[in-house]
Amino acid sequence: MDLQLAGLRALVTGGTKGIGRAIVDGLVAEGASVAFCARTESDVDTAVEELTAKGATVVGGAVDVGDGPSLAAWVQDAATSFGGLDIVVTNVSALAIGPTEENWRSSFEVDMMHTVRAVEAAMPFLEQSRSASVTVVSSVSGREVDFAHAAYGSMKAALVHYAQAQAFELAGKGIRVNSVCPGNTFFEGGVWSNIQQGDPDLYGKALALNPTGRMARPEEIAYGVIMLASPRASFISGTNLVIDGALTRGVQL
Repeated sequence: MDLQLAGLRALVTGGTKGIGRAIVDGLVAEGASVAFCARTESDVDTAVEELTAKGATVVGGAVDVGDGPSLAAWVQDAATSFGGLDIVVTNVSALAIGPTEENWRSSFEVDMMHTVRAVEAAMPFLEQSRSASVTVVSSVSGREVDFAHAAYGSMKAALVHYAQAQAFELAGKGIRVNSVCPGNTFFEGGVWSNIQQGDPDLYGKALALNPTGRMARPEEIAYGVIMLASPRASFISGTNLVIDGALTRGVQL
């Protein structure tokens, strides 16, 4: 099925590794132009080189998304380079798991406020698009109390609420807003890869909770994000898509 993404212009935060990179890969495979950012310049440069070698139209930026002015400037530059924006995907997380005040502060500034600021900076361009969408990447930790509760889980729950509210507020402007809650996702160098090496007991407990017997692959999460960004999802807004292999037990009504 043609997802009708060819020629659209997308922006993805945290696009060099894991779920974010899989989202970028999926969007460019469908013919979209993609601007993405990450904190580490060398990672950005490598990703740009790899993607352009395959013929993709991409621009990358080394950005600390917790820095509001820097994030806004990058969004503006990305939109200018593409002549507008149609799709925004906010994917970065501080992964600040724990109850300390620093974890709360980092989770708020990075997970929550980077999303708010990115959407606000992109809004003038989304308002000009005929296929405007925002997809907020949250987590199943925002859906139920697990080992990552406190700062991380609370901010992830707030992101789902934010997306739902934005969907209602922006529907009249033709801008769709949805959220995605990934379950545990494994990739080399990612958080679960590190936990597997550093805390095998926790890794084993987390793995045992999923009835599929495995964790998600980044491209499995990316599929849901890309589907929601597609113009074919033109009447899907205000939805929270859980992609967790039946990990969570709560009924989402």
